Amino acid sequence: MDALTELLDGVRARGALVGRTVLGPRWPVRFAMDAELTLLAVVQGTTWVTPPDGDPVPVGAGDVAVLRGPEPFTVAVDPSARPGEAIRLTDYCAWSARAGAAGRTCDPGADGDTVVLTGIYDGAAGISERLLDALPQVLVIADADCPCPMLQFVADEIADERPGQQVVLDRLLDLMLVSTLRGWFDRPQARAPHWYRRLDDSPVSRALRLLHDDPGRAWTVASLAAATGVSRALLARDFTAQVGEPPMSYLTGWRLAMAADLLRETDATIEAIARRVGYGSAFALSAAFKRRRGLTPSQHRATSRRTPEPSTAVS
Repeated sequence: MDALTELLDGVRARGALVGRTVLGPRWPVRFAMDAELTLLAVVQGTTWVTPPDGDPVPVGAGDVAVLRGPEPFTVAVDPSARPGEAIRLTDYCAWSARAGAAGRTCDPGADGDTVVLTGIYDGAAGISERLLDALPQVLVIADADCPCPMLQFVADEIADERPGQQVVLDRLLDLMLVSTLRGWFDRPQARAPHWYRRLDDSPVSRALRLLHDDPGRAWTVASLAAATGVSRALLARDFTAQVGEPPMSYLTGWRLAMAADLLRETDATIEAIARRVGYGSAFALSAAFKRRRGLTPSQHRATSRRTPEPSTAVS
C-alpha cells in the first residue's frame, strides 16, 4: 500500500454537507464551517477564495480548490467586497430554504450568476494529520491541468433530490478529493512530501518504503542499511541529503504522526498505540511525544477531539 492510499484509506465523507452556492458580484460569502477540509469547485463564472491569513486566490470555471481549516474563508466574485453572511455547518443557508430554494442550494444575493459547489469534511471524516500537514491553506487545480469529470456528476446529483442521494454525494466527494490531491502532488513544481513521491529502486527509496511499510519494527541505521544493501555511512549520508533529515529522525516523526492520528481517530489505549507505532511502552511514547510536540498523548487526544464552538454570523 502506498502512503497516500494509507492516509486516504480511512477518509470517508459521512453525511457530508455538499451544496451549491450562487454568488452575485456584491455579495461575498464567508464559510465558517469549522471543517478540516473543504472542497470547492466553480461550475460557472470565476470567484476568489480568501483564506484567513493570505491573499485572494482565483478559482475559475471547472477548477477545484481544497481549503484546509478549520478557520473561516471567504468566497467572492469581487475579492474586495465585504462578506455579508456567514454560512455555518449547522444551518447551511437556512434563509434560502425558507424562501423556497432547494435544500442544497444557498442563494444569499440577488442576480447571482456565479455557481460554486462545496463539500465539507468535518471532524468525523478521518482526515489524517500527516495529510493536513502536507497541504497549504488553499490549493487550486485548474481544469486545464486536471479535468474533474466528477464535478458534473455532483452538479447533476444536487439538482435532483432522489433516494440515496447522500450516499452518492459522499462517495463523489471522496473521489474528487483523491483526484484533486493527486493532481496537486503530481505537478512538476509541487514540493510533494517524501511519502508521496514515486520511489525508484535507489537505496534511499528502498529505505523510505521499508519505514513506511513497517514503522513499528525496531529499526536502526545499521539494520536499515543491511536491508537496502548499502553501508551504514552511505545510507545515512544519502538519506539525509535527499530527505532533509537522518533516517531515525524521519522515522520518529512518522511514528509520532501515526500516533497522533490514532489518538484522535480511535479509542485504542496509549499502550496499544505505542506498541503499534514502534515504542515499547506508553511511557516511551509519552516521553517522545512530549519532547517532539510539547504535549502528552492524553492532552493531544483531548484537544484534537474537542467540539468546536458554534460560529457566529458576520454582518
